[in-house]
Amino acid sequence: MKIAITTEGKTLESRLDPRFGRAAGFLIHDLETGENAYAGNEQNLSLPQGAGIQSAQTVAGLGAGVVITGHVGPKAHAALQKGGIRIFLAQDLTVREAIEAYKAGTLAQADAPDKGGHW
Repeated sequence: MKIAITTEGKTLESRLDPRFGRAAGFLIHDLETGENAYAGNEQNLSLPQGAGIQSAQTVAGLGAGVVITGHVGPKAHAALQKGGIRIFLAQDLTVREAIEAYKAGTLAQADAPDKGGHW
């Protein structure tokens, strides 16, 4: 399974980006192979609306079954759920730390959005 982590940079040592829809990018980590790939999110950074939905489509297209992010708004949450992608929330971690916390089962699953739209 692949997980998508919102990130401010392109490496495992980069900080987790607290935004989902307007994250700088996504690090895609394959839990089976341990391989990592980076996908930029530049196309969604300046959208006046719909960034969360577009970002959800991006991570779905990359094959992710899980997203780890700092916060998720209502439209992104609905789009991810519709795509069968589980959402986990984390704060103040590196991408590597977020992956390890997910593997350890210590991240909270987001059963509902934790932010309003356009934050």
